[in-house]
Amino acid sequence: MTAKILLVEDELAIQELLEFNIRQAGFQVMRAEDAETAWQQIRTQLPDMILLDWMLPNTSGIVLAKQLRADARTKDIPIIMLTARGDERDKVMGLEAGADDYITKPFSPRELMARIRAVLRRHIPQMPDETIKVAGLMLSPTAHRVVAGDVSIELGPTEFRLLHFFMTHPERVYSRTQLLDQVWGTQVFVEERTVDVHIRRLRAALEPAEFDGMIQTVRGSGYRFSTQ
Repeated sequence: MTAKILLVEDELAIQELLEFNIRQAGFQVMRAEDAETAWQQIRTQLPDMILLDWMLPNTSGIVLAKQLRADARTKDIPIIMLTARGDERDKVMGLEAGADDYITKPFSPRELMARIRAVLRRHIPQMPDETIKVAGLMLSPTAHRVVAGDVSIELGPTEFRLLHFFMTHPERVYSRTQLLDQVWGTQVFVEERTVDVHIRRLRAALEPAEFDGMIQTVRGSGYRFSTQ
C-alpha cells in the first residue's frame, strides 16, 4: 500500500515542487493551502502523514498541529513540520505542538524524503494476526511460524515481516524503497541495499522446500512475490 501524504503549504510554487518530489518517491499526495482546506481533505480521506508548513494564513501550522493532536480521529497521524524558523526554541515549540519531526527551509528533496520514510517506518501498524496461506506456503503471525509444503521454515524477524508483506501483496512489483517503507518498522535510515541482503536470506530459507522461486527479481524495478 502506498502512503498518502497531505501537504499543507500556502505557497503554490513550493507546494508544486514538494508534490513533484513526493510523487517521484512513490507516495500519493493530497494538497491543501490552509487549515480549513486541510480539514476538508482529512474529512474526505485520512492521510498516512501530514507535511505541515508553520506559516499558514488565518490558522498557523502550530495551531493546526495542536488541533490534530486533540482530535481522536487524527491524533495518531504523524506530522513533519516545515518551517523557515531555525531557532532551537522554535523547534521545541513545533515538537511540543505535536510534530514528529521538524525540517528547516531550505532543505534538499533527498533530506525530506529520508525524513518522511523514517517517520513512516516508526508508525507502521502491527502485523495482523490472521494466518495466511498461498499456494502451499503458510505463515502464522501469532505462532511466528512458516510452513512450506511439509517443511517448517526458520526465519529471522526481518525475513518474517518481509515474507508476510509479500504474501499479503502478491503479484505486484515493489522497489527497495517501498519495501523499506512497508517492512522495516522502527529501524530508521536503513540503506536500500539492506533489502537485497534480506531477500537473499529469505530465498535461502525457502530453497530447501523449493519455494524460493516465489521471490522474483524484476530487473531495474525491484521484487515481486508470485506463484506464477
